[in-house]
Formats: sequence, C-alpha cells, structure tokens
Amino acid sequence: MTATTEPFTPSADLARPTVADAVVGHEASPLFIRKPNPDDGWGIYELVKSCPPLDVNSAYAYLLLATQFRDSCALATNEEGEVVGFVSGYVKSNALDTYFLWQVAVGEKARGTGLARRLVEAVMSRPEMAEVHHLETTITPDNQASWGLFRRLADRWQAPLNSREYFSTDQLGGEHDPENLVRIGPFQTDRI
Repeated sequence: MTATTEPFTPSADLARPTVADAVVGHEASPLFIRKPNPDDGWGIYELVKSCPPLDVNSAYAYLLLATQFRDSCALATNEEGEVVGFVSGYVKSNALDTYFLWQVAVGEKARGTGLARRLVEAVMSRPEMAEVHHLETTITPDNQASWGLFRRLADRWQAPLNSREYFSTDQLGGEHDPENLVRIGPFQTDRI
C-alpha cells in the first residue's frame, strides 16, 4: 500500500488572498475565508475556547473537522494567519438536502463585522452544496447571538425558520440548557 499526500500549505500562506475563497472586512484589516486544513486544528480549538457559551470539544475533534469535514466547514483568518472565525457542519446522510451546522465561532477581534453570516454563506454557496435547501442547527433558548444570526439568515434567504425542543436538560446530563432544533428552509442555494 502506497501512501499519497497532497501538497501542504501552512496557515499563514493560506491567509493570502490568492488562496482564500473570499476576502471580507475593511481594507486596513481584511479577513480571509477558506476551507480549513490540518494546520488549523489548534487555532480552531483556541478560538472556540475563547467564545463562550460554545461547548468546547477536543483539539482532536477540531483536527477531524479540518480534515474529514473540510468541504462543509469554513475558516476566517486575519493577515497574520490567526484564526478569527470558524463554522462547522455537514450534510446529513439521511437527508441530503439538509446541512447541519454544528458550531459558529467568531473571535473578539472580528465581532460586529458580519463574519458569522459570511462564514455560513461561504459554505452554503460552494458547488458541493448545490442540492442543499435546508439548514439545521441547535441553539439554547438564551443564546441571543445565535438566534439573531439564524433569524437574519432566514430573512436574507427568504425562507421560513421553525424551531422545537430537540435535546432536553435531562438528556444533556442535567447540567446543560436544553437545545432547540432550528430549521431554515426551503431556500434556493444558488441565491445565497
């Protein structure tokens, strides 16, 4: 068995506009959106740790997202290559028209720029998402920032937003707020 490897590009090089999928923000402090790679795992982990109330997963989990799920995730870096935003998710295997968004994290330096929306829309506008017409996520009842983001997305995409309790406090071990399943759609991916 012969191992093959793809060329590896360090994060700082990927921050350059020629490699990024999109450049957003102000000219003085641009942010670069792209697919993550293995070199980003630790930066993603550190970003999520700095973004309460997000649940922090292991650094290994973020490495898996950056490699095994990179086509359905997006990362934002500043000019120095620092990870300042991340969105993770996947197309559901039992509903191929539905993208399940797992986490959105935006660091303090990039808050208030619309980066969360831009990260989600960067993923949803990729060719591999052409058949996706629904977005699902879970949100705790008191996470106003997330509720605001997903209401704005539903408005922008001209799609209905519905929610219901998905995981109860008891199901989450009694020490976690309940999670509501939020569903946006149907929407036209080619209009995003």
